[in-house]
Amino acid sequence: MSTSSSSHLSAQCSVCGTLLSGAMSVVFRIVGIRRSPRNPNICTRCSTHVEEGRLVEITVLFADLSSFTELTHDLGAERTHEVVDAFLRMATEVLVKHDAFIDKYIGDAVMALFNVPVRHEDHARRAILAATELESALQNLAARFGLSLQASVGIATGYARVGRLGSEDSKDYTAIGDVVNLAARLQGKAGAREILISAESYAKHSAELTQATPEQVLLKGFREPLTAYRLRGKESSRLANDAVETSAREKISLGAMIFGVLGAPCAISTLIGPLAVAFGASGLFGLTAVLVFLDQSAIRVPILVLASMAAVANLYTLRHARKLRMEARVPAHLKVKTTLEKRRTIFVLAASLTTFGIVAFEIIAHILLH
Repeated sequence: MSTSSSSHLSAQCSVCGTLLSGAMSVVFRIVGIRRSPRNPNICTRCSTHVEEGRLVEITVLFADLSSFTELTHDLGAERTHEVVDAFLRMATEVLVKHDAFIDKYIGDAVMALFNVPVRHEDHARRAILAATELESALQNLAARFGLSLQASVGIATGYARVGRLGSEDSKDYTAIGDVVNLAARLQGKAGAREILISAESYAKHSAELTQATPEQVLLKGFREPLTAYRLRGKESSRLANDAVETSAREKISLGAMIFGVLGAPCAISTLIGPLAVAFGASGLFGLTAVLVFLDQSAIRVPILVLASMAAVANLYTLRHARKLRMEARVPAHLKVKTTLEKRRTIFVLAASLTTFGIVAFEIIAHILLH
């Protein structure tokens, strides 16, 4: 399900910097790279390379449209479908604004994950902000349909195993762990226009949640009562009003576009893509072959220029790949190069440097002969 508005979406992939909007993004769409439908702030390539099979600290959010049964009875199937569809689209737009990863839609409810695949230290706060904004946006939706629409939200923070279930398709990516069950149960205990937050989520940002009231809740599947914090209606507006823009807007550069096309800019897959290797090989071997047959041709200079540009593009790809791998948002276990990437890196580097050598030799030879 896509969002209904792109006003809050990042112009670039939050993971790799691939352009996702504007005229230059056409280059990426041609090769099949576009916004991920599950988090439009990242590209489809990065969306398929989330932290497969890892235990990751995440914040899970469940949001459910209240009184769904009564709504269906009063409005009928067709009208109810229209309302629920509008709610889920609105909820998706609000959630992805805060870099949520839409896990699934369950009837009139949505489940979202925070802190995968885009890392954020304040992932719990982002979930709470998204929940408060969702409550506000729902009032506008209610006015649009002339109905009394309300939602309940459950939020929990903890560790879960993330990965695919049942198939190799990226759409089957989900999270498994107590934190998921806890968020779902908290949502079930939250009343209309209420947000029920786990103790772990609350502890990370307690100074901003002064209006939250603690209580002991007995949840199905949990042996002992747990402490949770409840936000009701307008009590959550303070935090929402204090929200800052959560999606970083990185400067769009030609270099990022070069890297996006030539590399595979995912911290989890090989950073130096096959296209970069092919580009390096063609620049090197194509240059040496063509110069033999076009020794006196007028096209000689453009060939030298294009070969040099190809070598520069490849060197930039190597540099940007290294920079991306060293960033804090990349987990430690992914900073180590694979054997395949080491080979590609050596080949691309050697091809680029050799290309510069050939170009330099041709220029010097041309000067000496003339």
